Amino acid sequence: MKIIYDFSLIEVITAATIGFFDGVHLGHRYIIKRLKEYAEESKLRTAVITFFSHPRKILQKDYQPFLLNTFEEKIRQLSFTGIDYCYIIDFTREFSKTTAQDFIQQVLHKQLRVKELLVGYDHRFGKERIYGYEQYVKYGKSCGIKVRQIEKLPEKDIHNSSTFIRQLLMEGEVKKAASSLSYYYSLEGEVIQGNRLGRTIGFPTANISLNNKEKVIPCEGVYATYVFLKEEKHIGMTYIGKRPTVALCGEKRIEVNIFDFSKDIYGERIQIEFLLFIRPDIHFHSLQELQKQLEKDKIKVKNVIQ
Repeated sequence: MKIIYDFSLIEVITAATIGFFDGVHLGHRYIIKRLKEYAEESKLRTAVITFFSHPRKILQKDYQPFLLNTFEEKIRQLSFTGIDYCYIIDFTREFSKTTAQDFIQQVLHKQLRVKELLVGYDHRFGKERIYGYEQYVKYGKSCGIKVRQIEKLPEKDIHNSSTFIRQLLMEGEVKKAASSLSYYYSLEGEVIQGNRLGRTIGFPTANISLNNKEKVIPCEGVYATYVFLKEEKHIGMTYIGKRPTVALCGEKRIEVNIFDFSKDIYGERIQIEFLLFIRPDIHFHSLQELQKQLEKDKIKVKNVIQ
């Protein structure tokens, strides 16, 4: 997949679809699959048009995105779909004033050289998003763009939406989220200095400072996880919570216990993939009780992964 920011370099004519594509989940992949089928019929290359930043973040200063992907993760997942081109639009306040008609005629037709456009069943774009599919067809005909609309997904596939997947993660349902995403949800960050309390009970942890503060953090508790350090893959269990056993009113932390691992990795970049929710965060009366529970958690995690 070729990523293009400079639209003056575009020479190829494409069939395209547009969206933010947060998560690049099964619903998005279905749209892309249909796009590829239409493009093959018309003997066109395929393109996805997306944005670097969430449009609402640009338009609403107090808007806090809760994203399934960083921009880099989204591009990586899009590349796995077999799309030929990815056009990145710099969404600005000025760009937000572009009407649907101007977007189709001036941007899609003149700049991006789109020949066919596939839109989602209820997708709207353009200034204030006031127009829909019928108007898009009309505007497209005026400049030679064939606009198609994808059929509404059956009710059984309603779970294939970014909103629903975010809700699953915030409820700890990481396994269900992975089914809808088609890959394990992940967080990435830098290993920072902690209190080293885990070492005293035989469960040293790597404390993680997230690289991107806009991503959804799964609900508090313990998870079975894969842990990636450089090109090495490890098994571990990840804790998300405020450590009620050892801290009162503590801040939320993300801590990873990597099994059979003893290297010093402070400052290293680490990625965590969430496989399964093991248990909720619990207050224990002593460190000994916590240690016994962690031993049980570790056994369960190993059984789950094996």
